[in-house]
Amino acid sequence: MNLLMVIFGLVAVFAAIGVVQTFKRKEFLGLIFNLLTFLIFGAFTAATVIFQGYPPSLH
Repeated sequence: MNLLMVIFGLVAVFAAIGVVQTFKRKEFLGLIFNLLTFLIFGAFTAATVIFQGYPPSLH
């Protein structure tokens, strides 16, 4: 789960960068997809860190 959380965190960071770039270029479809990706993967990563900690506890 540790590596998966790191990968999802990186996806969220890259999606945030994509949001800024597509907003500058005024590409609205890319903006929507990047924003949704950022919200979904970022929320999953944040919830995992909040409820299980990093590194996650083993019971």
